[in-house]
Amino acid sequence: MAHIEIKVPDIGDFKEVEIIEVLVSPGDSLAVEQSLITVESDKASMEIPSSHAGKLISLSVKVGDKVGEGSVLGVIDAEVSAGAKEMGAEGVKSSPEGFVSAVPLVSASPPAAETPSSAEKITSSEAISASASLTSAGAMTVGATLAATSIDPSGEKITPSAPTLAAASAIPTNLPHASPSVRKFARELGVSLTQVKGSGPKGRITQLDVQGHVKSVMSGAASLSTAQTSAGSGSGVGLDLLPWPQVDFAKFGPIDPKPLSRIKKISGANLHRNWVMIPHVTNNDEADITELEALRVQLNKENEKAGIKLTMLAFLMKAVVAALKKFPEFNASIDGETLVLKKYFHIGFAADTPNGLVVPVVRDVDQKGVMDLATETSEMAKRAREGKLSPSEMQGGCFSISSLGGIGGTHFTPIINAPEVAILGVSKSAMKPVWNGKEFVPRLTLPLSLSYDHRVIDGASAARFNAYLGQLLADFRRIVL
Repeated sequence: MAHIEIKVPDIGDFKEVEIIEVLVSPGDSLAVEQSLITVESDKASMEIPSSHAGKLISLSVKVGDKVGEGSVLGVIDAEVSAGAKEMGAEGVKSSPEGFVSAVPLVSASPPAAETPSSAEKITSSEAISASASLTSAGAMTVGATLAATSIDPSGEKITPSAPTLAAASAIPTNLPHASPSVRKFARELGVSLTQVKGSGPKGRITQLDVQGHVKSVMSGAASLSTAQTSAGSGSGVGLDLLPWPQVDFAKFGPIDPKPLSRIKKISGANLHRNWVMIPHVTNNDEADITELEALRVQLNKENEKAGIKLTMLAFLMKAVVAALKKFPEFNASIDGETLVLKKYFHIGFAADTPNGLVVPVVRDVDQKGVMDLATETSEMAKRAREGKLSPSEMQGGCFSISSLGGIGGTHFTPIINAPEVAILGVSKSAMKPVWNGKEFVPRLTLPLSLSYDHRVIDGASAARFNAYLGQLLADFRRIVL
């Protein structure tokens, strides 16, 4: 037995990553490659495994700590085999303090704790057959792994490459929970862990789960067609993209790195998913709001003492609800192979805050007047800026409105807020000369940008929706019809 200091291995270009989960406690008996902690960068999470088997004497970190390459995680009373002693510097690296640094030693076979019973073992021929079957069916997808191993041609030494967060940045954020040895086992069989249901704590996938999945595929119990189409049904996998470039920007000039806000991290992930998985098309049109703007100004003057200020957003919400009633496919969501048509009208609107955009949802817009909507949207926007919106106030939307009217621009492509199927973008209104049949007259026009999910809505319907919305805004009296 020997006291060994467990350290964080090479994590690529990241100087520090945050610990989001501690998986062991002092006194635990550890196996080789057993996960110790889970760390997270701004794009992905990964587990740091134990380099040796033995008893964990002390733990030096906790949830929330930040660690980098070489950071000490704890000390283990390790089991050092005679073979490992003979390997010397080739198997392990000695630190100046006399401890052994955490260069992982990967067992040629999975840890004993994860070894299945004899009744559950799969022979080499069965594994090869399973791999071939999966390959021929087109379902063999090598799961993204966080630790890769290389074996010496002599078969006597195994030296793993250190896990890198640079590689992990290309891994989906919904990476299945599994130990490195289980990932290696699944990779050898050609099994994607995204298709395996875990039976361990917190849904962790075990070696038995992988074996059971392979057996079910071989027996026909699992549908390979489902596995083949999982990326299109919402798993988000199957995009064979290059990893994000890792650049040391400081080499080219002065920089000022700032961490992304929590809102931007969450919204960024959602926007990325929505843009990639929804076939967006944007229909651009313009609405004549000359009379509507005059009405808004007049009402604001009349209600100045009451402190109520009408914005164009309140009128837009009422017009959008009328359009949704006429074109119900826009007030819908996709649920598998079913289109869910909604009978309620909850409208979300993009609110600009110091930390990023959020989308409060106003409920039952069809049952409220423009004065009520103006008051409610103003209050919700204020709470959004103060970070006081509850999660329930940002859920249940049917349709969203993103308005840049107070800033500028002509048209843009707003990203659909899944599971909705459409979103309206509004830019800054401008005076334009419009031909009325006899002469050009100045008219105030409002640019409308309608992005829609082409799986549900075709171009003709989108054009009709936008045109009808423009008619409502041009003559708001149509709302009562």
